[in-house]
Amino acid sequence: LARLCGAATVAPGRPVMAYWLLKSEPDEYPWAKLATDGHGQWDGVRNFQARKHLMAMQPGDEAFFYHTGNERQIVAVMKVVKAAYPDDTFTPEPGKNNPWVRVDVAPVAPVTKPVTLAQMKADPALAGFPLLTQARLSVMPVTPAQWRHIMALAQ
Repeated sequence: LARLCGAATVAPGRPVMAYWLLKSEPDEYPWAKLATDGHGQWDGVRNFQARKHLMAMQPGDEAFFYHTGNERQIVAVMKVVKAAYPDDTFTPEPGKNNPWVRVDVAPVAPVTKPVTLAQMKADPALAGFPLLTQARLSVMPVTPAQWRHIMALAQ
């Protein structure tokens, strides 16, 4: 995890690697399932702002895996391994296009110490963090500064 605390890295065809936070209910799709499977599809997102974020993701981007529900904490880091493509878990009405997308992700590592929502809310360095300002959004960007700060909390 130490390498993830550094500055954003340059990726081919893109100025800077992006960071994200993706939420999942631990009883529906927990970190342990992704870690065991070694690869997963982040699908089922039905919000246009979250879809916009999924569409911006590129292979090599990294994301926090956030457990919602009773846990409310960042539990791991994963990486995007395939850019957005149609989410076939949605069936459009006849004659309509499917507006929803998914990305493929792979586990990187669990965090050493989970970072709770309460801990983030109490941290002035995270003022403006989308998790705190747009709580219902399931896919959100994380700035490099926020990423480094949260990774430091997770060590």
